[in-house]
Amino acid sequence: MKKLRWVAMAVLVVAMGAALGANYIAPAGYEHQFRESPGASPSAQHLLGTDELGRDRFARLLYGARVSLVLAPLAAGISTMLAAFFGGMAGYFGGWMERLSLMVVDLFLSIPWLFLLISVRAVLPLNVSPQSSVIVTFLLLGFLGWAASARVICAGTRDMMKSEFVGLARATGFSGVKLVRLHLLPNLRGTLLAQFWISIPVFIITEANLSALGLGVSEPLPSLGSLLRELQNVVTLRPEPWRFVPLAVLVVVVSCFQILLNRSSVEQYKAVLREDM
Repeated sequence: MKKLRWVAMAVLVVAMGAALGANYIAPAGYEHQFRESPGASPSAQHLLGTDELGRDRFARLLYGARVSLVLAPLAAGISTMLAAFFGGMAGYFGGWMERLSLMVVDLFLSIPWLFLLISVRAVLPLNVSPQSSVIVTFLLLGFLGWAASARVICAGTRDMMKSEFVGLARATGFSGVKLVRLHLLPNLRGTLLAQFWISIPVFIITEANLSALGLGVSEPLPSLGSLLRELQNVVTLRPEPWRFVPLAVLVVVVSCFQILLNRSSVEQYKAVLREDM
């Protein structure tokens, strides 16, 4: 299992390096059109061929991976901070605040998350610039994807507030921000990191779903999700199997993130969920 984690880490490092170095690996860019060879097959010049508009598929794959691999962790960071704030406040104060917070969380969780994202994104303007669409998409992921993590963090904070070491700290005069900073946050670090790492592959897949439906990153800027839209016109695998490379990259990247998730953190996550239920 340890060797598998090292392999997964190496794959992600290579993928991230290729995505960040897309300017040097594919200097032509993701929107340059080779008008003399639209829909071309793979060649030495175009490793994955070109699309119907003559754009290099390999270049678009690199730039698309950059969008997904860089911004999904940022969205996961926003989501984890919101979950830490609302879940931590609910678990810290308890009582009516916890009940009210969990009611809001349950409301979010009762609505299918993807449908909620689609509904919110659909009411926003579709004719925004590609850069704005990237910001909007991942901000939506961050601000709407915190509910499940908040419930886990609330349960962990509530248990800590009932623990002996927190009781001793409060008896010696620790309270408020000082208690949170010195006692609660250090002991919640593992849970917060687990929520952060779990959120990244979830957000990558969710962005892929939104972009595949035309509600995510807008053209001509690519993402792993928007590249999958080409598969809508594929009838069989045999004539152009290279079109499935973005799908393979998406599966490999998400699988590597899942492998790298610390097993103890995942078990802790499941244990807290069971206690909260």
